[in-house]
Amino acid sequence: MTQYPEFGAGLWHFATYVDRYAVDRYGDPRGTLEQIELAGKVKDLTWVDINYPFSPGVTVDEVKDALKANNLKCVGITPEIYLRDHVRGAFTNPDDAARRRAIDIMQAGADMVRELGARYVKTWPGQDGWDYPFQVDYHDVWKKSVDAMRELAINNPDLNFVIEYKPREPRNHMIWNNASRTILGIQEMGVDNVGVLLDFGHSLFGGETPSDEAQLLIDHGKLFAMDVNDNFRGWDDDLVVGTVHPIEILEFFYTLKKNNWEGVWQLDEFPFREDVVEAANLGIDFLKAICRTLEVIDMDAIAQAQAAQDAIAVQRMVQKALFSSMAGE
Repeated sequence: MTQYPEFGAGLWHFATYVDRYAVDRYGDPRGTLEQIELAGKVKDLTWVDINYPFSPGVTVDEVKDALKANNLKCVGITPEIYLRDHVRGAFTNPDDAARRRAIDIMQAGADMVRELGARYVKTWPGQDGWDYPFQVDYHDVWKKSVDAMRELAINNPDLNFVIEYKPREPRNHMIWNNASRTILGIQEMGVDNVGVLLDFGHSLFGGETPSDEAQLLIDHGKLFAMDVNDNFRGWDDDLVVGTVHPIEILEFFYTLKKNNWEGVWQLDEFPFREDVVEAANLGIDFLKAICRTLEVIDMDAIAQAQAAQDAIAVQRMVQKALFSSMAGE
């Protein structure tokens, strides 16, 4: 019997969405508690990453009760430091008061991690960056980003912080835009409790090989968490995992297994037009097929083929293992 890992999802998977065409949303708005209730309908889902602040009027005790009622646990808190108040930046905002508000939101998120017994505070300062040449002093915005993360890490030594890098969107260039740059920033912070959440889709979108970045982060002891989805590489589409790049996703999890990396396998999907529960079920079904593949795949034979850089031999092995496993348990 296959031993599956624990599966998680960003709670935003169960929200409704807007874009510049459907500004009135692809469905009626759903609050934190409604999202938790929908997440509870997904088979094999154990963990959720929760946005903070919660929906207006929702208390932490209500969140605790909802999680318990739906047999869910909070894996992380994602403070919302990328909204309207932060359009000129969160940590890099030229207004010191706005910058302090962003740091305060992060601190409140850290307090909520303790309240909910979560594993980390997730940092996604999507508005930190620039849009035009000459718009910013690059030394200044880099220092502000590093200093803010260092401050949070030092003030909360009992907690882990993860940075989720992304090449762009909403800014045309984001401060934390690839794995190597993020590692450099963390090293400059000089703290042990800041790492990386590697988003598979962001890595694809950034022109990276996600497995290569996972190995780099593992080698530096900084792969604290990960999530998966899929896209067509030209944008952060947040499609259901496995629908576009199944072989590369298999390689990603092969790399994690090879390095004995343990953690929650998380979904970061945005099913704009799809049923949110069924989209999550499909993603987890694919991840379970990945698990079954990793049980039967011949890692020694793959290592031998890699040593010879024999692309055809290794593709035969991984395709046969994956597509056989997808046929069922």
